[in-house]
Amino acid sequence: MPLRTEAIVTKASEGYDALEATPSKHTTTVAMDFGRITLADDLVLYLFGTPGQRRFWFMWDDLVRGAIGAIILVDVRRLEDSFAAVDFFEARRLPFLIAVNHFDGGARYPADAVRRALALREEIPVVDVDARDPRSARAALIAITEYALMNLSSLPG
Repeated sequence: MPLRTEAIVTKASEGYDALEATPSKHTTTVAMDFGRITLADDLVLYLFGTPGQRRFWFMWDDLVRGAIGAIILVDVRRLEDSFAAVDFFEARRLPFLIAVNHFDGGARYPADAVRRALALREEIPVVDVDARDPRSARAALIAITEYALMNLSSLPG
């Protein structure tokens, strides 16, 4: 069986995954993702991902070691779940952006409304994404790469 980022929700996951905002959810997130994508001949990104739930926080410090940037994938139905990730990356001064994940029939909000709701600084990018669409995900990766490189080039020394 191939390794997947989601598994069927079972009795064992009760109490770990909040399903109130997503009553039709039938899968639960697995702890870690890894990927590699070539954006250009001279630009290869190594991607590491972990869910935002508290039980995975112990991984975050290891995952950001050597990182140039981060994407916080936001579900506007559960916006409060994003605050810990925002605080984490701000405290470590790691460039990040907010990728608002859009689902079929889901509510859509302007970037400024999401920025205000998350109390973000004006310069933090907020982009729309459909994480199921490779072109959309690639656009978000390009956006964080450009933002991170811009921030790195503005550092003294």
